[in-house]
Amino acid sequence: MSVTPNDLRKIPLFSDISDAHLIELLASLTRKTYAKGHVLFKEGDLPDRFLLLVRGSVSLTESQAPRFVLHPIAPIGELGSLTGIPRSSTAVAQTEIEVLAVGVADLRAFFERRAEIAFPFYKNLLAVVTEKVVRDRRRLEEIRGNVIRTQKAMKKLREVVLHAPETAISKPVCDMLDEHIEQNRRAHYRVAPVEGLPARLRLKDRTELAIVDLSDAYLKVDAPKTQVAPDGDLVAVLVLPSTEILVSGKVHRAGKDGVVVKLDVLADEYHAALEDYVTRLQMLDFVV
Repeated sequence: MSVTPNDLRKIPLFSDISDAHLIELLASLTRKTYAKGHVLFKEGDLPDRFLLLVRGSVSLTESQAPRFVLHPIAPIGELGSLTGIPRSSTAVAQTEIEVLAVGVADLRAFFERRAEIAFPFYKNLLAVVTEKVVRDRRRLEEIRGNVIRTQKAMKKLREVVLHAPETAISKPVCDMLDEHIEQNRRAHYRVAPVEGLPARLRLKDRTELAIVDLSDAYLKVDAPKTQVAPDGDLVAVLVLPSTEILVSGKVHRAGKDGVVVKLDVLADEYHAALEDYVTRLQMLDFVV
């Protein structure tokens, strides 16, 4: 399938770019054909190519769960390609496909030589990312709202069971509800810091430990309990990219994979700062 400048302009990344510049950009891309079932990239891969689907269909899956099916003409994981963030999904050809491809380094070199093409392209990229962040924030708020409603419903059900005449299933039901309530509360905000948005824990002796993952109620560090909180109680400083937060808490679990600390309730200002950091990390989960 031949691709024209008008075809490219249907993709937001290439809108407002002249025919001449798009023809020049197309000339830098190489056409490749792949068989059905070919894996273009896997979840966790570092992106090394910018791919444009021009024939066939490609499925995107995350943790083996289907997310999208792409049809021509469409970029395949363009944000990952252009930002360098590891792939958050796996792309597999559903049919025989044709793509236009260029190495990320070659694409950047092309834009360095042709600033008049690079400017509108990156302007469009910024608009795409902005729209995506707005959409994803809305999606996260909906998820957060659903979790809150689910939590309230489970707590209400637990109260009903507790106040009803006791039966053989009363205790198992309450135990199961308690487990799900706690797990739901912990897992909702749990994120892993990345190189561009690191988080560290500064101990009393000024030692700083990298945080493996954290939420608004828990944090995990890859270090022995004897170093993090020998007596089981933690008082430290949570160092985020834009602020520092004094935190305290108790060791919830310690093992070979590190120490999990259950944090004490944070002041509103600190809780808001931590929630903002977590949300910024969650945005990265939607980049493919």
